[in-house]
Amino acid sequence: MTENKLIRNFSIIAHIDHGKSTLADRILELTQTVSPREMLDQYLDDMDLERERGITIKSHAVRVIHNCRVDGNKYIFNLIDTPGHVDFSYEVSRSLAACEGAVLVVDATQGIQAQTLANVYLALDNKLKIIPVINKIDLKSARPDEVSEEMSKVLAIEKDSILQISAKTGQGVSEILDRIVTDIPSPKGDMEGPLQALIFDSQYDPYRGVVALIRVVNGYINKGMKIKFIAENIVTDVEEVGILVPKKIKKEKLAVGEVGYIITGIKETSHITVGDTVTSSESPALKSLPGYRKPKSMVYCGLFPIEGGDYENLRDALGKLLLNDSSLNFMPEVSSALGFGFRCGFLGLLHMEIVKERLEREYGLKLVTTAPNVAYKITKSDESVIEVKRPNDFPSQERILKIEEPYVAATIVTPKNYIGEVMKLADQKRGNFVDMQYISIDRVEIKYKMPLSEIIVDFFNLLKSVTSGFASLDYEFLEYKPSDLVKLDILVAGEKVEEMSVITHRDRAYYLGRELVKELRKQIPRHLFEVAIQASIGKKVIARESVAAFRKDVIAKLYGGDVTRKRKLLEKQKKGKKRMKKIGKVEIPSEVFTSFYRLDTRK
Repeated sequence: MTENKLIRNFSIIAHIDHGKSTLADRILELTQTVSPREMLDQYLDDMDLERERGITIKSHAVRVIHNCRVDGNKYIFNLIDTPGHVDFSYEVSRSLAACEGAVLVVDATQGIQAQTLANVYLALDNKLKIIPVINKIDLKSARPDEVSEEMSKVLAIEKDSILQISAKTGQGVSEILDRIVTDIPSPKGDMEGPLQALIFDSQYDPYRGVVALIRVVNGYINKGMKIKFIAENIVTDVEEVGILVPKKIKKEKLAVGEVGYIITGIKETSHITVGDTVTSSESPALKSLPGYRKPKSMVYCGLFPIEGGDYENLRDALGKLLLNDSSLNFMPEVSSALGFGFRCGFLGLLHMEIVKERLEREYGLKLVTTAPNVAYKITKSDESVIEVKRPNDFPSQERILKIEEPYVAATIVTPKNYIGEVMKLADQKRGNFVDMQYISIDRVEIKYKMPLSEIIVDFFNLLKSVTSGFASLDYEFLEYKPSDLVKLDILVAGEKVEEMSVITHRDRAYYLGRELVKELRKQIPRHLFEVAIQASIGKKVIARESVAAFRKDVIAKLYGGDVTRKRKLLEKQKKGKKRMKKIGKVEIPSEVFTSFYRLDTRK
């Protein structure tokens, strides 16, 4: 059995693309956890999607053995690689709850970014010991001394404690391993106490059922033991216990401080939830561990299968995805245009895109998403308060007393040359300036209060555009604030298309309505009759475009004769088109529903 003092549990935290996965690769190589023949770049990023995009989407746990040069002992490291994008901060918080320390990685060419600060605050909230590291010192554009100054000033870290490394070449990585031994405390816990283990992640195996990844805090768990999931109040037997190195290896038991997996044979995905506490059913713990609250969804959209028969498959796929993505939530939804589907909640637009792509790749589904929107609080004229997550549920204007929308505290880190452009963009997105301070001679941190609805669609892309890719963004929910919002409806051939309705600020409604109908005119194919496309607020039409009808040359077959013969045929055609306009159905291609929500609405 492993002694607690020889175990170290730590995470690697950083802003996106600062070298977390590369550092994890070097640690796996140095500790000979993975042979050179099996080694791949971004080894722990096991999804094709992660490697293609160059980002970490999921937290990944792995056990490595380190021969310490300081005292000559062999230490067990449980390493958890974490995502860096703001949309996946919930993954970071889950990882940190299972650790005693964190390696903070900062890019020597970019310095401190917005998500760097957010991750540091998360680590401090969890009372973790931080080992500061400056990465990519091998690059010509590296400025390690300036970045050390930044970290010392902004994060209150002593310069002498900052390690300078190159995860790509391996320079300085050995020093990190030794510092993990000396700086990060060993896990605390009572071996003789009742079992308490935190589920920090889970996966689905089609043959074995749910595989729960756990960190044992007190007691021990072994094969054949009867356990209980406290939150779900479910009792089951442990079929298999093991560790990840990074492949699964069976063990007889996991004791205090160890990280590993358990398989119970449970195949119902709803029975095991991330953040739950595992305990013994015979001598249970009196209370749950302080897990993490289920993250609140910030963005909502409809997910519909293109093939109607895929509805059940989509429901099963969402249930399995929910296992290792606890921030996702969904409920059934019916659309007159798109059929049966689900209204899903996400943490941000990238999260939404990743979930859709995973469903399509991993489960072979073809999906359509409706325009994303946030949840609004509406006080009706009878004083009742409702939460509206989709435009269809928006009450008529005369029944609304007050509308509140979610605001976020946005932190933007940018080079000083772009301050003007960034502030102009934030003002166009209804941002309220809060504070600005220099974190170094050339870089500045700007804080704004902004409506979440203005951030989720295109703000990040526009921010990268106006700053030539140098700015970074982080945001967190702040509060709900009253706002003058209206529901903008889209009518096609006189029929309201609810899936295209948008909730927007009154000042922006006219411009947005005009741009939407222009875009739809390009997307909707021509029919044998003229198709009117209108944008309206209530009963008032504020913008209109028309898709011209196909014109059949009905007089082509005539030659010679009296002109009245031509007129007669043209009049007959005119009456036919008028009748068709009344009864004709407009076919709207499914891709139209997602193509228009990325419009640049800065005006």
